[in-house]
Amino acid sequence: MTGSAADDRTLGIDPDLLGILACPDTHHSPLTVDVAASELVCPTCRRAFPVRDGIPVLLLDEARQLPS
Repeated sequence: MTGSAADDRTLGIDPDLLGILACPDTHHSPLTVDVAASELVCPTCRRAFPVRDGIPVLLLDEARQLPS
């Protein structure tokens, strides 16, 4: 990774991959990027999934629940 502004907006995740990532819960909603928190967020169930070293951790047990 080069540390470019595009990498910062995608947390180091390939934009094509971001386009197909979905929440692992049964509704499989598309995820959005929260750059400030380094997380991918599901707008349906309000879970935030961490991104570590450019790798999304899409495990329900690793997600944190966001306030409603």
